[in-house]
Amino acid sequence: MEVDPKRSRIRMVREQIQARGISSTHVLAAMRKIPRHLFVEEALKPQAYEDHPLPIGQGQTISQPYVVAWMTELLNVSEGMKVLEIGTGSGYQTAILAEMGAEVYSVERVPELHEKARGRLEGLGYSQVRFKLDDGTMGWPEFAPYDRILVTAGGPKLPAPLLEQLADPGLLVIPMGPEQRSQTLVLARKVGGKISRAAVGQVMFVDLVGKYGW
Repeated sequence: MEVDPKRSRIRMVREQIQARGISSTHVLAAMRKIPRHLFVEEALKPQAYEDHPLPIGQGQTISQPYVVAWMTELLNVSEGMKVLEIGTGSGYQTAILAEMGAEVYSVERVPELHEKARGRLEGLGYSQVRFKLDDGTMGWPEFAPYDRILVTAGGPKLPAPLLEQLADPGLLVIPMGPEQRSQTLVLARKVGGKISRAAVGQVMFVDLVGKYGW
């Protein structure tokens, strides 16, 4: 059966995201606009707007729509902010941040995903996104500090380089925990040189691999 992408996006936002309490008008508008089906493999396009993650190859996934919205709302992004994204993946989360007006610096360690995501974002016209192929746990110090940092993979600890590259004041969102594939989503704040952390819920992400990850 043919899928109508626009209607699917509207229904996804209404039934999966707003119904679970996401209220940021900027997040909702971005997720209504971004064509999620363009960020998955051809065979999975009919499932692109369903309420679960999907494989994107190389052992990685595109996150469940609600989780993308939840993490983005926690990040509290405003237009013009510098956002460091660790784990480009499919590029879908990157596109959401760019659509919200952020200047995005996205780091991915898997060459194939890096190239595909860059092509998708360039094809959609998001010129304010920079891409880097590297160990994301090291951040991207060249352009620091960042107003916001978003980590889209789960690690055992909060990488020290990311805290160093976070602006003051600034927010960082990361899945974190002692077990792989099962984490607590943590919201970290830097204010006046001090870091506070709050656990906001349970999640399950692919592994954050690198010097300060698994």
